[in-house]
Amino acid sequence: MRLRVTHKTNYRYPRAVDFAPHRLFLRPRTTAHQRLLHHELLITPHAKLASLRDAHDNDADCAYFSCKAAELSIHSTFEVENSQVNPFDFILEATAISFPFTYGADEILALGAYLAPPYAKTQDALLAWLDKRFLDRPAETVPFISALNQLLFRQLGYQRRDEQGIQPSLVTLELGGGACRDYAVLFIELCRTLGIAARFVSGYLYAPSGEDSRAVGAMHAWAEVYLPGAGWRALDPTHGIWCDTTFIPVAHAAVAESVNPIQGNLYARDPVGSTLHTEVVVEKIS
Repeated sequence: MRLRVTHKTNYRYPRAVDFAPHRLFLRPRTTAHQRLLHHELLITPHAKLASLRDAHDNDADCAYFSCKAAELSIHSTFEVENSQVNPFDFILEATAISFPFTYGADEILALGAYLAPPYAKTQDALLAWLDKRFLDRPAETVPFISALNQLLFRQLGYQRRDEQGIQPSLVTLELGGGACRDYAVLFIELCRTLGIAARFVSGYLYAPSGEDSRAVGAMHAWAEVYLPGAGWRALDPTHGIWCDTTFIPVAHAAVAESVNPIQGNLYARDPVGSTLHTEVVVEKIS
């Protein structure tokens, strides 16, 4: 499947301000199942761009500004070709077929940040929540993770939130829902509490016109779990599914906030307000 994404972000200020360097996670990942065909990044006011590979092996663009402006516009356009048709096209190692399983010593060393559980009180609350709602737990790993993913989809209500930040997992449970990023973080903390390595993924989702989707007009967030023999595998608790060719991963991290798509500050002598307008369009080309 070939997809085109147009992502426009516009900040307006009441007067001209100076901009600190900005780090942009807008360039999609290149993987065995996703090929980047084209990416164009247009920024106003003019900025010098430099690319880097961050600590989690993500591609980021750094923008350095040399002039003041009362408006900041970031326009990202790209095309990708995805081939992950069957998300279950993998074979687990024999030691990981049944749940719970144990990672090898080398995997534990490499996965340390993705295995780090939440605070003890949060773990206790998450386990108590599971004990009340996750009674019939499959004995095999893949059905277990699928059922956990479906549990969040069924138990929570989607609430689009335009404000910044991510709800703590216990707040999401208390409110009974949240945005896609809140679903993803809750799923990740549940997985880590249960001993499954998991990380946050930021990207885009193609939703054909007329279909029920919770990601139209915005970026999307989901999770990846590491399974011995299968590697990193993506699941979307917001929709209760394993991810396929309609998902376009951009960046991943152990901590969700570290891959916010646009990161940076401004400088001004006095406090200034701002308005933000974003537009995201994901189209199927072929």
